[in-house]
This record gives sequence, structure tokens and C-alpha cells, in this order.
Amino acid sequence: MPLKKQTLVAQGAEAKIILDETKKQIIKDRTSKSYRLKELDDKIRKLRTRSEVKLLEKASKIINVPIPINPNNQQLKKEVITMPFIDGKKLSNNLDEFSEKQQLEICRQIGKDVAKLHDADIIHGDLTTSNMILKERCASDEADDFNKVNKQKKDTWVNQLSLVKNKSIASNSEPIIFFIDFGLGFSNGKIEDKAVDIHLLKQALEAKHFSHWEKLFEEFLNGYKNSLNYEKTLAQLIKVEKRGRYKH
Repeated sequence: MPLKKQTLVAQGAEAKIILDETKKQIIKDRTSKSYRLKELDDKIRKLRTRSEVKLLEKASKIINVPIPINPNNQQLKKEVITMPFIDGKKLSNNLDEFSEKQQLEICRQIGKDVAKLHDADIIHGDLTTSNMILKERCASDEADDFNKVNKQKKDTWVNQLSLVKNKSIASNSEPIIFFIDFGLGFSNGKIEDKAVDIHLLKQALEAKHFSHWEKLFEEFLNGYKNSLNYEKTLAQLIKVEKRGRYKH
């Protein structure tokens, strides 16, 4: 039976996530809200989409994220983002299946990547294992895949970025984790927002991986130690957790 060209894989409050199986691409389409005036609704969706594209472009220079395809020449619908499909394991569903050693390595890598985001003043806004995909490692295959995509792209910025990623993927042995869905993200250097980001991840680990979430979070912090504002952020995290609106 032939594959469908497009399949709805998720329907959230903000957007529909569609898999184009022929092109191996993900299409994020922000859905209209009938309770808003059409002009206002169109403006809000376009602004949020533009903001997310900018965050993805900025984040892609320092960590693994799906890079928007032709962001300056997207479909006429400005509320749509097209990205490559990341064929991997969503950590919310699969983290517990790995050995404890592997889980700790993964969480340490998450900490390193979040530190890089925060040092670049990028707040994810929905930092949970549901928004992280572990890519299976095969260095030569990964490099070949990126090179194939690279040849197909005419956009200079994407070409340069792909070459950088080829080097990083082929030269280190750390887990390859892709961060997805920056729809609630924003750029901000405030320690408070960084602390809240970490608090969200801590809650996610406790909820989804409750049997040993303390060890996982401790290893996340070990990876996050390289952050320029580690001490300040951890001190603020303690304050955040004491507030009634953030308590369970």
C-alpha cells in the first residue's frame, strides 16, 4: 500500500504538525483561532512563526535543531514552517529504555546543550523530554546525509551551517540530541527565565522518568555547569521552586 504524501502526526493548541513522507519534511502549520478577529489572528500567527524561525536559526549555530528550509522564501502562508524530518527517538517515550549509564550520558549532554542555549540568551520555553529527539549515531552515514542535503540547497547560510554540523557530528562521540518546538521560546538574558526553563525540565523528568529522576537531573546539572551563569541560575532556581505558583 503506497505511503500517503502527508500525514498529521500531532495536533496541538498552537499548531498542526504534518509529516511529508515523500520529501521527509515536517510542516508546522499554526492553526487559526476563530475567537480572534481574522486580521489580529493572522498577525499573531505570522509574528510567532517569524519569531520561531529566528530562534531556530540562532540555535542551530550552537546545538542540533531542525533547520527551517528556505526560511526567507517559504510558502505564501507565513504561518507555516517547513523543516527536515529528524528520524530518531523521542526521549519522553524512549529514555527509560536505555541503560542507566546511557541515560546519564544523554542527560549530561542535554545539560551541555541547554547551557549553550542559555549562554546565547535563548529560552526554549517548553524544555521537556517530549521536545528532544535522540538521533542514532553513524558518523559516516550522518555526514553523507548532510552532504546530500547540502548539495541540494542553494541557500549559502544553510550550506555553511551543514558543513559545520558535518564536522561536529563526525568528530565527537557524544549523544546527538535534537531540540524541537521552539514555539514558546524567546530571546532573553534574564536569569529568572533560564531558571524557569530548568525548572520545567526538572518537572518533566520527575513526571515521565520518576523512578530515578534525581540522578538524571543531577547529571543534567553536571552538563550545565559550563554555563557562564551557572551559580546565579541555580540560586534563582531555588527561589523559583519556593514560589507557590510553581509548586506541584
